[in-house]
Amino acid sequence: MTQLTVAEHLVGALYRRGTRRIYGVPGGGSSLDLIAGAEARGMTFVLARCENSAVMMAAADADISGVPGAVLTTKGPGLAQAMNGLAHASLDRAPVVCITDGFSDALSSYVTHQVFDQEAMSRPVVKGYSRLEAGDPATEIEQLIDLACTPCRGPVHIELTGVAARRKVGPATQTTKTKPEVPSVEHARRLISQARRPVVVVGLEARTVPEETLRLVEGLGCPVLTTYKAKGVIPNAHAARVGLFTGGAAEAPTIDKADLIVLVGLDPVELILQPWRYDVPVLDIAEMRHEPHYTTATVGVYGALASSLEALSGRNENSDWTPEKIQDLAAAMRASIAFPESEAIDPQVIVEAAADHLGGARITVDAGAHMLSATGFWPADKPNDLQISNGLASMAFALPAAIGTGLAEPSRRVIAFTGDGGLKMCIGELATAVQYQAPVTVIVFNDGALTMIDLKQQQRGMATAGVRWPRTDFAVVARGFGCTAWRVSTRAEYDAALAEAAKTLGPTLIDVVLDPGGYAAQLKAMRG
Repeated sequence: MTQLTVAEHLVGALYRRGTRRIYGVPGGGSSLDLIAGAEARGMTFVLARCENSAVMMAAADADISGVPGAVLTTKGPGLAQAMNGLAHASLDRAPVVCITDGFSDALSSYVTHQVFDQEAMSRPVVKGYSRLEAGDPATEIEQLIDLACTPCRGPVHIELTGVAARRKVGPATQTTKTKPEVPSVEHARRLISQARRPVVVVGLEARTVPEETLRLVEGLGCPVLTTYKAKGVIPNAHAARVGLFTGGAAEAPTIDKADLIVLVGLDPVELILQPWRYDVPVLDIAEMRHEPHYTTATVGVYGALASSLEALSGRNENSDWTPEKIQDLAAAMRASIAFPESEAIDPQVIVEAAADHLGGARITVDAGAHMLSATGFWPADKPNDLQISNGLASMAFALPAAIGTGLAEPSRRVIAFTGDGGLKMCIGELATAVQYQAPVTVIVFNDGALTMIDLKQQQRGMATAGVRWPRTDFAVVARGFGCTAWRVSTRAEYDAALAEAAKTLGPTLIDVVLDPGGYAAQLKAMRG
């Protein structure tokens, strides 16, 4: 029987699942064994500039490729730096295998340098943990990857010492996978049959079943709203699509007309911190029952989404909805979040002009005030056309996520919409984008402030403090990393930069100097 090292088993298990890239910042222990094993199989190790960014890249790669993301770090500061990324993978439901170096028992008997309880640190945000030191590590590896990929998807942590990585062991023993539960749909069918004005709300779990979701919506003949992460499951131009659902105010005119709310793959982690506003029956169709939840479902259908949606699809003859009513709702929602028309370059113009010049691109969106326009006005047509840290809502997401997204599917350009604050937190990853020639265009909303927090400070009547800074010339910085870059402050300059970016191979950056006026009204309209 041929024996492989634990590191070879781990890399091989990821490779068999379809993983082709490992992201990270290595140390000198097990990281080197994993990199060697990956390169031997034709996998690429992507050297990030920060561990947090590496996990963001791996999570985005997992979303796009549909296979487990993989990241490695050194022990101690490596894991500590990766924790924000792991929290994102946890709350945004990305299957990521995080492998950190560790201390052997021999070293732990006298070393205190860089030592802390790594299992305890990662425990709150990972689904599983192992040191792979037991008798059957190959089976443990398969089980951990299965766990990461099982709803609710999320990260697992493997703390692998150099000694454990080089240990030779046999193959995995045969494991039995449980069959997915087949949900009962009889009560759900009855609820749907009684509805005259249903409204469908689509969430992140539906990204894997866009065709089945669309069939349900079209059969019901009703309006549909999506969460940020589900944008694109319903194509932008589809007659049923009204806009976004966040748990805020903008969707209220649509939901207020409903006599049944149908949640399809909605994970409550996607909604903002507002109580549930609606006193109508709720049908919850999801991979699993989520608790706590913003609302108590009248009927819940839990299990494989494809099976549930196929069983519930069919023509609703009782619908009072007409295409004209749905179109009116969509137009009203769009108008409610729009910036006033002017000659100035504003966030809505930035997003819509980018769509005009760089159509067909995916986008990644950072946390901040600019996300309101980016999510509201980008025309997404397929699942994962829009990537966002929504459950965690972390800054410093857009650039690394754009790199992971672009490397997962290099044939499509990725636009990273980011505020100046978020970019400053991860700007070193421009060097990563250049090194791996990721097809990324970074568009910076440069307004010289933490604008979302600035607005909240203003709303409370406080004096401005601690939320503004001098504006950075990001174009100069980007050129230093090897990017082609432009700094613009007018619509004409912006259009010209977009036209040049569309013709430029490799990473580009457009630094847009703008006036943040108008954000307050947009925030009130969308969030209430």
